[in-house]
Amino acid sequence: MLAVVTGGDRGIGKAIAKMLVMDGYKVVFTYKQNEEKAKETFKELKNYGDVEFYKLDVTDWLQISKFFDNIGEKYKAIKVLVNNAGVIGKESTISKITIDDWKNVIDVNLTGAFYCCKFAIPYLIKGKGCIINISSIAGKMGGTVGCHYAASKAGIIGLTFALASELAPYGIRVNAVAPGPVDTDLLSPEIKEKLKELCPLKRIAKPEEIAHAVKFLIENEYVTGEVIDVNGGRYMD
Repeated sequence: MLAVVTGGDRGIGKAIAKMLVMDGYKVVFTYKQNEEKAKETFKELKNYGDVEFYKLDVTDWLQISKFFDNIGEKYKAIKVLVNNAGVIGKESTISKITIDDWKNVIDVNLTGAFYCCKFAIPYLIKGKGCIINISSIAGKMGGTVGCHYAASKAGIIGLTFALASELAPYGIRVNAVAPGPVDTDLLSPEIKEKLKELCPLKRIAKPEEIAHAVKFLIENEYVTGEVIDVNGGRYMD
């Protein structure tokens, strides 16, 4: 069984990749820039099972097309696709967000997920696979890191709903996880402390807790078109 995790070299993506390889999946994870970090993750995950890693820019549709054709030719089918690759912007207020910053956040977080879904579909059909998109609490209630990030993560939710309906006849399930703040290197220690106080549980999530939600969505074959909130009670709908 093949699982693909974008942005799997660190943080949430690494926790998901580790969970999958420990569950017996052949895991392919991608990274964009930090080859040293990707190699460290690869060496760690190799202790648990079969894993590969590739450099991939999710904003480049041609790279993504070739990537999925290559692994599709090699492994024939994909069982799990996790669209995790994401960034936050340089600024958080609309007066300071530049056009380039807006485009980068939307391109990485939303357009990249669309590209991956689009080019993975033939191999997901063969594998009767599933897609899990990583959204955010910001996609539901705005968050604190800017309208570009919130818009991209709200878009992920809309993409999830649309594809769940479209791909169900092919046996492909599509779901999303919407985490609250997570203890990764995307957030500074100061920001983490502030965010803890906003959560009823008075802490932020561990990456492994997000991976646990992904595991549920993979294993329950009657769930599709769902967004699971993992935010410690900060946002309830």
